[in-house]
Amino acid sequence: MERRQRGVSAGLLLLLYQISQVGLQNIPSVTLGVLVLNIFLFLNPVRSLSEVCLSVNEAVHRKNWQRLLLAPFHHADDWHLYYNMISMLWKGIMLERKLKSIWFAYIIAVFSLLTGVVYMVLELLLVIILDDPSYEMNCGVGFSGVLFALKVLNNHYNPGRVSSVLGLPISSKYVCWVELVAIHLISPG
Repeated sequence: MERRQRGVSAGLLLLLYQISQVGLQNIPSVTLGVLVLNIFLFLNPVRSLSEVCLSVNEAVHRKNWQRLLLAPFHHADDWHLYYNMISMLWKGIMLERKLKSIWFAYIIAVFSLLTGVVYMVLELLLVIILDDPSYEMNCGVGFSGVLFALKVLNNHYNPGRVSSVLGLPISSKYVCWVELVAIHLISPG
C-alpha cells in the first residue's frame, strides 16, 4: 500500500495546471475546498497509507473507525490524486452550482462516510459468499467512491445525456457503471 511519493510530481503539476486553466474564480467554494484538502493531505499526509487505508480488519475488528474519515482524502500516488481531483473538479462545478454550496458540502460529507461503509459491507459479503477471509484485509484509499456517487447524482439531475466512452456513445444513466468497470480494469489496486 506504500506507493505514495511526497512532493511535487508530474500528476500534481498537471492537476495544478488544469485548475489554473479553469481559473480559481470559476470553481465553486466547496469544490475548491475539497481540491485543496486533498492536495494538502497528499503533500502532508496525516499518517502513512497503511495507517489510513480502510479495511474490514482495521475498521471493524480493530475498531479503528477514524479510517472512515481519513481514507477518502488520501491517495496512493500523484496520478491517483490527479484523476480523482480532475473528476471532482468537473463534477463539483456542475453539481455545486445546481445544488448550492451548503447542500453540496453536506452531500460530500455524507458520501465520504457512506462510501466507506458500503466498501466494508461489500468486503464482508465477499468474505461470507466466497468463504475467503482475505477480503477482510483489502485496504483502500481515495476519493473514487465519492466521485462514483457524485456521478450517479449528476446523472439524476441531468438525464438523457449521452457520453462517449472509448468512442462509443453510452446513455448517461449507464456511463457510471461503464466507468466503474473501466477504472477497475485499468487500475485494479
